[in-house]
Amino acid sequence: MRILLDESLPRPLARLLAPHSVRTVQQMGWSSLTNGALLRQAADSFDVLLTADQGVEFQQNLTELPLSVVVLVAPANRIAFLTPLIPELLTILETLPPRQLVRVGA
Repeated sequence: MRILLDESLPRPLARLLAPHSVRTVQQMGWSSLTNGALLRQAADSFDVLLTADQGVEFQQNLTELPLSVVVLVAPANRIAFLTPLIPELLTILETLPPRQLVRVGA
């Protein structure tokens, strides 16, 4: 699965998502894009946007895009708080259909 790691998440998280293909917003040169523009841009190249942005579903119309959005819910966006969510996230990614919003850790 092709995953885009949002700026709200630490970059080292990408290493924990093997065997998936993970790129960061920074690697793609999309740091300056707003959420709406980022989602539209990502829809052409990625299957999933992985974020910690708790309000993304209220800010954007996600049903118009072919990619899914996975929101990681943790007390903080530090790797120590996110690592325990990885097993559940990897299980979800195995069968995640397009155009879904899923919260992990909620």
